[in-house]
Amino acid sequence: MLSLKDPEKKQLLDWSRRYKIIEGIARGLLYLHQDSPLRVVHRDLKASNILLDESMNAKIADFGMAKICGVDQFEGNTNRIAGTFGYMAPEYTRSGQFSVNSDVFSFGVVMLEIITGKKNSSFYKSEDSQDLLSYAWQQWREGTPLTLLDPTIGDSYVKTEVLRCIHVGLLCVEEDATRRPRMASVVYMLDSNSASLPSPYLPAVSRHNKSESIHEEIESERSGTKLLPASVNKASITELYPR
Repeated sequence: MLSLKDPEKKQLLDWSRRYKIIEGIARGLLYLHQDSPLRVVHRDLKASNILLDESMNAKIADFGMAKICGVDQFEGNTNRIAGTFGYMAPEYTRSGQFSVNSDVFSFGVVMLEIITGKKNSSFYKSEDSQDLLSYAWQQWREGTPLTLLDPTIGDSYVKTEVLRCIHVGLLCVEEDATRRPRMASVVYMLDSNSASLPSPYLPAVSRHNKSESIHEEIESERSGTKLLPASVNKASITELYPR
């Protein structure tokens, strides 16, 4: 399991390993969204649902909340909000609308966590940046994005790779779901040194600061009716998914 809390395990994750993990997660999501016979929206992508093998290859796990979409379907709606706050896209927590774009949001959060070595749900830096996403955006706007890099990495990193990952991460967590890149574009941007990246816009701000899935009644902005309480992810089945 990808751990961002254990200092000893973090020491093992130098930049090259973190970059490999980020790329592995991206390719795993691309498979689920595009290359799989059935399009799958994971709905609960987070650091603890990423498994690492002995070679540090990333495997997306725990498909207990996943939704299968039709071949030509990229989104859907549910009256049961299930997931982990801090990773769920804003449109999903507001109205139950999930899509491949909501998975992209979760991926962006995980990517920024891997870069910084900090959990979004427990991050607090200042009154101007109450979560990891707003802090990353603040550093980007101030021209100091490298301050986001986990200090345990030291000086053994590739500056262009770090900057590209931060840039792509901010694109993935934009408030407007239609502006987020699809995973095919994400993989291309991560793999290509010459890819032209659009400027990121203001990211979504976490409206809940809780690290575990909890029961929560959410008012539906779409229908004006209450959604059913969110489910607790305690009995979901864990699977390994090939890259």
